[in-house]
Amino acid sequence: MGTIRLKNMQFFAYHGVFESEKKLGAPFEVDIELKLSFDKAAQSDNLNSTIDYDAVYKIVASIISENKFNLIEKLASTIGDAIVTTFNTESVVVRVRKPQAQMSGPLDTVEVELKVER
Repeated sequence: MGTIRLKNMQFFAYHGVFESEKKLGAPFEVDIELKLSFDKAAQSDNLNSTIDYDAVYKIVASIISENKFNLIEKLASTIGDAIVTTFNTESVVVRVRKPQAQMSGPLDTVEVELKVER
């Protein structure tokens, strides 16, 4: 079993509870962690034997840009479900960060983490 990680994919999108977040948008960061067997890929050295990283990126980008969610929990769940149903992975961990979340005080980022298993 191996792990493929796509770290700190960056997007600008319109998710949030407040109307200003939906209108003005904000930056979002996403990490994806895929668990799968590397046996075939290690033997064949062929992209068709593993998961195409760019295809994963495109799914994440599409979900983030084509939807408006109130909660980053829903965003993470939608991404995780799409990846597990599209690719041959045992599980996926999705982390979504919102660095400029509207809060009552200063903070670095808000992050949710979700694991989806096949």
